[in-house]
Amino acid sequence: MSQLQPAPAPCAELLREYRAAGPAAREPRRIPFAGVGGKDVYNIAAPFEDEGRTVLPGRVESRDSEHSDIVFFAETDGAWLPIEGAPVLRLQDPFHSRIGGELVVGGVEIFPHPERADALMWRTVLYRGQGLRDLRRFFEGPDGMKDIRLAELADGGVGVFTRPQGEKGGRGKIGYVRVGSLDGLTVRAIDEAPLLEGQFAEGEWGGANETHLLPGGRIGVLGHIACFDEAGDRHYYPMAFEFDPASEAWSGLRLIGERRDFLPGPAKRPDLEDVVFSGGLIRGGDGRAVLYAGTSDADAQTLDIPDPFAGR
Repeated sequence: MSQLQPAPAPCAELLREYRAAGPAAREPRRIPFAGVGGKDVYNIAAPFEDEGRTVLPGRVESRDSEHSDIVFFAETDGAWLPIEGAPVLRLQDPFHSRIGGELVVGGVEIFPHPERADALMWRTVLYRGQGLRDLRRFFEGPDGMKDIRLAELADGGVGVFTRPQGEKGGRGKIGYVRVGSLDGLTVRAIDEAPLLEGQFAEGEWGGANETHLLPGGRIGVLGHIACFDEAGDRHYYPMAFEFDPASEAWSGLRLIGERRDFLPGPAKRPDLEDVVFSGGLIRGGDGRAVLYAGTSDADAQTLDIPDPFAGR
């Protein structure tokens, strides 16, 4: 890995490379949810274990709204149902990690824009606890920043991937900063995190979605890269790269799937049909992994793919 990166490859080039490599994804499956009053469940995270059961967090939302809840589901008789007594968080796009033995759960909070009456603002909010039932809100990221993700480092510190937008990050770029612990998280540290320059072509954007600690202390980053086409439609692709916290060097981005790998399904709007929002990976020991993803901002599916971090 090197920080001396070539010019960033645009989505179209990465997609050509992915397709040229031949079909590798298989077994797309829709996740059956129930008990949500007919609302959509999408932009799921990967499942995790809590109190001896497998828990799947999902974004629950009406088709015509952006106001959503993070709901925690468990499987019963082939369907995923909300867990009775589990918290319901008024957030979008769930994610989770284990830091210092604690469960950390986060999402995106929307609220009225402070200057524009017809607009919303957003920020990343984090909760921590020993498990679902004692989660407590402990951190709010900078206003206007989604996709803050945490990684427990081999040296005991916490790696923080950021995604500023605007003057510093354009439509959205990934940054990185190390803090000593969860208690060391500050808005200032996140705002000042250096960018991983050279990852996204002009006018395109992306972010981190989940982290995996790899051998040698490196971090496998599952993320997304996105662009507009000439008609103004959005295209989101799941991608992955490796990051070395010691040298702060990173590898090039690789697409690990696309929307047509998944089952056909509904879309929130026509301009969101070609959207895959990668939520998490469950890595197997056989060089394969299961990707958990939201599709077209209206559905939740899994896909069997080559493990993007196998042998790395």
